[in-house]
Amino acid sequence: MAYIPKDAGWYIAQIVLEITVGGEAQNIIHINYLLVRADSPEQAYDRALQMGAQHETTYDNEEAKPVKIVFCGLRNLTVVYEKLEDGAELLYEEKLGVSADTLTALVRPKERLAVFSPIERSPGPNYASAQVEREARDLIERAARCT
Repeated sequence: MAYIPKDAGWYIAQIVLEITVGGEAQNIIHINYLLVRADSPEQAYDRALQMGAQHETTYDNEEAKPVKIVFCGLRNLTVVYEKLEDGAELLYEEKLGVSADTLTALVRPKERLAVFSPIERSPGPNYASAQVEREARDLIERAARCT
């Protein structure tokens, strides 16, 4: 068993979701990283499974095709070793024997960091909720009328 600090209270669950769209051959897999509050690894595991199951849903996309999201299970569950505060380490990876070229490729310039990248639609099947898309358009239209 992994080392779990006595005062551990937070975990990170990687939940695996499969998204299928009616009439489409390709599926879409999402691996979502969720923060889990729990007093033990067992409690964290149970809570992570509950959270994963809560992601299951069905709806229609803008093309009236049925979209189904299924929780497949956990990819990983790790403890947060430090108190949650600015600068706390949440996850780490270890790599051995890394070449200079590989090391250079690991570091991205600011404009390639996810937080600065524009959100673009997935090139795969359209799994956007028609209802959410309508609500977003309505909000944008209302905001435009207010300015």
